[in-house]
Amino acid sequence: MKVVKNIFIAFILNVCFSLIEFFGGIFTGSISIISDSVHDMGDAISIGISYYLEKISRKKPDSKYSYGYIRYSILGALVTTVILIAGSILVFYNAILRIINPVEINYNGMVIFAIIGLIINSLAAYFTKEGDSLNETAVNLHMLEDVLGWVAVLIGALVIKFTKFYMIDSIISILVALFIVYSASKNLKRIVDLFLVKTPEDVSINNIKVELEKIDGVKSIHHIHVWSIDGESNYATMHVVSELESNKELKDKIRKKLKTYNIVHVTIEIEDDDEVCDSKDCNNNFKVHHHHH
Repeated sequence: MKVVKNIFIAFILNVCFSLIEFFGGIFTGSISIISDSVHDMGDAISIGISYYLEKISRKKPDSKYSYGYIRYSILGALVTTVILIAGSILVFYNAILRIINPVEINYNGMVIFAIIGLIINSLAAYFTKEGDSLNETAVNLHMLEDVLGWVAVLIGALVIKFTKFYMIDSIISILVALFIVYSASKNLKRIVDLFLVKTPEDVSINNIKVELEKIDGVKSIHHIHVWSIDGESNYATMHVVSELESNKELKDKIRKKLKTYNIVHVTIEIEDDDEVCDSKDCNNNFKVHHHHH
């Protein structure tokens, strides 16, 4: 349950902070701090959603969700990542407007808020850095973005204080936005792959087939499917044509072999040599092999 608790801490920190920040922005007259507070509130909301979905995802499998609820966590990651990318595009857009029409900024107020922001967001990032789940990675990316954003505001404020070069504010926020879109889109790809039931990156169906067909008693294997529910553990189903009377040991051997592919759950359909498999596509499973009867 540690993940859930950590996401919750990040959520509370973010909500408190975006409120402080909003008033701070009004106080310093800095539009960049106000827009940042709106952005932070968006973060807080998406982290709240992640927290809620992560909590659901911990439920044990039941008859409604036979695979368990783990994809709710992935859904949380999807929401968070999409909001993150949208937020970055918005920051980008505002920064460009700022370059076209520069504004004077109360830099002393900015420095103070940047330091507070840095401390609070570093805490939140620290609490979510452990995570393996895609949801936690997404939340952590959020926190990291905020930390970077505040480092940028701090540097910007100091540069402005000494050089009055107001444009630096915008230039820095554009760089941060680009970095975040880059990281988030990698995360997004992994999430979408899961929803599209793509074969996991580190699994080659071809290799599995070749390895399993070496086992004594296995005549051929077709209809192999490998997928993942959460991006960590994999599931597989396959049809095995066997020449043996009893297939108990055969199945054990297959299961053992598949452990190396991080496959935790295998369904094996055993067929006799003369059995006709009802799936048309099953005979030459995506043209991987050609066997002759």
